[in-house]
Amino acid sequence: MKYYLIAGEASGDLHGSNLMKALKKEDSDAEFRFFGGDLMKAEGGVLTKHYSEMAFMGFVEVLANLNAILKNIKLAKQDIQLFKPDVIILIDFPGFNMKIAQYARQENIKVFYYISPKVWAWNQKRVLKIKKCVDQMFCILPFEVDFYKRWGMDVDYVGNPILDAIAESIPDDQFKINHDLDVRPMVAFLPGSRKQELDRVLPEMVKAADSFPDFQFVIAGAPTFTTDDYLPYLKGREIPVIFDATYNLLRNSKAAVVTSGTATLETALLRIPQVVVYKGNPVSIAIARMLVNIKYISLVNLVMNEKVVKELIQEECTSVMIARELDMILNDKLYRTGMLINYDELALKMGSPGASDRAAQLMIGYLQG
Repeated sequence: MKYYLIAGEASGDLHGSNLMKALKKEDSDAEFRFFGGDLMKAEGGVLTKHYSEMAFMGFVEVLANLNAILKNIKLAKQDIQLFKPDVIILIDFPGFNMKIAQYARQENIKVFYYISPKVWAWNQKRVLKIKKCVDQMFCILPFEVDFYKRWGMDVDYVGNPILDAIAESIPDDQFKINHDLDVRPMVAFLPGSRKQELDRVLPEMVKAADSFPDFQFVIAGAPTFTTDDYLPYLKGREIPVIFDATYNLLRNSKAAVVTSGTATLETALLRIPQVVVYKGNPVSIAIARMLVNIKYISLVNLVMNEKVVKELIQEECTSVMIARELDMILNDKLYRTGMLINYDELALKMGSPGASDRAAQLMIGYLQG
């Protein structure tokens, strides 16, 4: 069968690649064409547009890049017409993907949505549009099943593909030696994969590092950047940037400072105490605060429905506040242990690896009718 996938950011590329791998196990004749990234490209098929040219986040940023977004939507529609897929698989990225879902419905192409848009966070009536345009939803967060049920929609919970990625990653016992790191205990910085995140969050992270001379700080480099992209933010500080090794960086760290997103859940499932940070365009944040109807922004706290990790958002995202929370994580044994106990409960809620395989089996079952 022919599969057209659309992922618009780094996490979507990861989950899309694992899904493609699982689909190939179930369907030896699988053909792929997609919007995605290097991980999806490695699984084969044709990459039409790289997510690095698509990842605009925030109301102001979307408006500023509206022409580029509209061009990408037009390209996707033309490419779908050319490929004539059996199914379109949309991966999160709702602003873009819901436009494609509506188009696919007009063209009578089956639509699967893998990784639900965060409709539970704001404007929940968007579920009605999803019901019209999406044939089947495959969710990766346990609370989403009950949410959709309240709107009269049956969805499949397949588990979380992060568990697959972690299970498949190989621990590096010589990580420090292999990356020329010193003997000091480490703290990981995960500033995100978007330029706007580096601009606003990374300067506060690196200034916080000045308060901990006995620790080595290391940045997890995003695949969309090079080492040179990070250097202007360091202001001469010797903070290494390591690419393609985020899980092993975390495994070897005592703590982490993580920009809100999928990485917060990855960090928790690897049992690394963390502080979650986020700073966006002030206008975008002000609009979001009026619209969003959730208590937390980190996936860890959302899944647990309680404050497991500290969230430093916007005006609280300062080097002083980051350093204060890091000090608690590193030096207050009771505080640290409490976070790790909550992580264990989180792992139980998330379930077992195999999400990609379960999703692929269900998808092919639906397609074969």
